[in-house]
Amino acid sequence: MIVADFLSKQTPEDRLILSEINHIILNADKTVMAEIGKMMGTEMILYKYKGIFKYGLSITKNHFSLHLMPIYGSPALHAKYAKRLSKAKFQKGCINFKNAEAMPLDIVRELLDDCAGIDLIALMEQFKKK
Repeated sequence: MIVADFLSKQTPEDRLILSEINHIILNADKTVMAEIGKMMGTEMILYKYKGIFKYGLSITKNHFSLHLMPIYGSPALHAKYAKRLSKAKFQKGCINFKNAEAMPLDIVRELLDDCAGIDLIALMEQFKKK
């Protein structure tokens, strides 16, 4: 399945939110490729850098999720956006949100611009050392 097929299966309202965030990710981080896959049992859009997972975007019955390896590895980045996106629920490496109001696109764009600048390979090496 391709991303367009995944998006076409969503309701019009959900499709709009997912499409806008998908567009932001692909414009902010030109190093990633999008594909459909499963993570944690959920079908989602996976964004990979050189075959390595960097971001994920999903929808479940209860919420949307934006998975971000860069915030998992950067407590400062995590804290910065947890304050700015206060209507969303932050986990270690993902942001769960119920609607577009919880994820203002201008802030999401800034978040992805910040995440795009993080070297994923260096981040993985840092985890291996720990």
